[in-house]
Amino acid sequence: MINIRDLRIDPASLGAKKLLVDIVPVYEYKNNQRTDEVVAHRYIVALPELRLEKIGVKIDGKQLMDKPDGFAEVEFTGLEVSAYEAQGHTQITAKATGVMLVDKAKQTH
Repeated sequence: MINIRDLRIDPASLGAKKLLVDIVPVYEYKNNQRTDEVVAHRYIVALPELRLEKIGVKIDGKQLMDKPDGFAEVEFTGLEVSAYEAQGHTQITAKATGVMLVDKAKQTH
């Protein structure tokens, strides 16, 4: 039987625009206890093509940009989207290897 964790969702299904609205730290856990060590950051983006639904995209390591005032359009590198089941509900999770402001991305292409 296929495990839902083994399926990958096409990142294009999130839409072309991703509007960064928040950045939150992800802490390391040891023995089911949260430590003070930040191991990643979750970039919360609103998706205009999906009724402004939000998704958090986890990127390991240090924070790559400052939280915007309001929102800023961003682009992710190495974006992967998948699903998992928790407490009887299907959840969506996303991770990436990098993030940049769209304006800066257009200048380098």
